[in-house]
Amino acid sequence: MALIDSYNFKGQKAIIRVDFNVPLDKQTFAVTDDTRIRGALPTIKKILADGGSVILMSHLGRPKGVEEKYSLKHIISCLTAHIGREVKFADDCAGTSAEKMAADLKAGEVLLLENLRYYAEEEGKPRLPETATDEEKKAAKADIKEKQKAFTKKLASYADCYVNDAFGTAHRAHASTALIAEYFPGKSMFGYLIEAELKAMDKVLTQAEKPFTAIMGGAKVSDKILLIENLLNRVDNLIIGGGMTYTFIKAQGGQIGKSLCEQDKLDLALEILKKAEAKGVKIYLPVDAINADAFDANANTNTSKTNETPDGWMGLDIADESIKIFSNVIENSKTILWNGPMGVFEMDKFAKGTTEVAKAVARATSKGAYSLVGGGDSVAAVNKNKLADQISYVSTGGGAMLEYMEGKELPGIKAIRG
Repeated sequence: MALIDSYNFKGQKAIIRVDFNVPLDKQTFAVTDDTRIRGALPTIKKILADGGSVILMSHLGRPKGVEEKYSLKHIISCLTAHIGREVKFADDCAGTSAEKMAADLKAGEVLLLENLRYYAEEEGKPRLPETATDEEKKAAKADIKEKQKAFTKKLASYADCYVNDAFGTAHRAHASTALIAEYFPGKSMFGYLIEAELKAMDKVLTQAEKPFTAIMGGAKVSDKILLIENLLNRVDNLIIGGGMTYTFIKAQGGQIGKSLCEQDKLDLALEILKKAEAKGVKIYLPVDAINADAFDANANTNTSKTNETPDGWMGLDIADESIKIFSNVIENSKTILWNGPMGVFEMDKFAKGTTEVAKAVARATSKGAYSLVGGGDSVAAVNKNKLADQISYVSTGGGAMLEYMEGKELPGIKAIRG
C-alpha cells in the first residue's frame, strides 16, 4: 500500500474512486449539496499539483441501466467551479470514448467518467426480470462475475495508479472500490478523505479519552444492535433516542401507545440493558417525549413521560427533561460518538431534540471533547444548525461508518490495507 502524501504523481494518470452521489434538484439537476464534492478536493488537488492527471469515477443514485436523471454530467459545472479548471467528460465509463479520452489525457487535466452503475458489472449483481427461474439466476450470477472482471480490468487500463477516496462505498465489494486495487500492486492508496475517516474512527475505537459517550438514535434496535454490542465494551455512557426508544420502554413494561416498536426485539432490548449493567455502562433512555396523534407534520401534539404514552398517540421526539439530562451527560464527556436522530428530525415540529443534542455535542467539543458524528440525519442536524466546524469530525459515510464501528472488515479498505 502506498501513501498519498509520499507518492509522487508527476507524469502519472491516477484513477480515483470518489463519492459524487450528491443530491440534485429534480427540475434543474443542479447540485443541491456539494459536501461530497468538496470532500474529494484535497486529493484531486494534490495529484494535479504534483503534475499528474486525474480520472474520476463514481456512482450516482441507483439506476437500472442508463437513466438521464442519474448522469454525472449534471455535476460538471459544480465540479469545474471547485477544481478551477475544465473537467472533461466521458459519456460512457467503459466505452471507447472513455478509453480514448483517458489515453489522450495530459498532465494537469481532469476527466470524469459516466455513472459506474449504468453497468450491472460495477456491483456484480445481475439485473433479471422477476419471472427469472432459479436456473436462469444461477447462470446470470456466474456470467456477471466474469463480466465484472472484464469491466474492472477495463477501468484499471486507463491509469498508472489507483486512489480510493470514496468512504461512503468502502463497505461494498464493487469493481471500483475493491476489485480494481489488485491491478495496482504497490500503487494503490487511500485519498485524504478516507485517511481522515479511518483516523477519526480509530481514535474513537482505540484511543477514546474517558468518559466516552455514544449517542444512538434512529428507528430500529435491529439496525444498531451490532454497533451497540461493540460499543458496550468501550463506552461509559450510552444515550438512546429515536424510534428504538420504545422497544426498550415496552420491554420494561412501559405504556407506549402506538409508538414504533419492534415486538420481536423486546428480549434483545432487555439483554442489552443487562449487558450494560454488567459492564458498568450507564444507559440513558428518554424520560419524556413529544407525542403526536398521527405521523404528520401538522399532527396534534402533547407531552408525556416516555413510559406513559397515551393510547392512540406516538412518541416522535424527546422532550425538555430528556434534552436536559442528555445535554448534561454529553457536556461532561471527553469522547462522543453520535449516530442517528432523537426524533422525526425531518419534520420541524419534532426536530428540537435532535437539534439540541447537536448543540450539546458542539458545546462539549468546544470544551475539549473529541466528537465524531456520522449517519444522514445526525449530519443533517449538524449542517442545518451550521455546527460542522464545531465538531471534531463529521463522517461522510453512514453505512460504511456503521460497519467499521461494528468491527467489520470493509472490502474497500481491506483491498488496499491488505
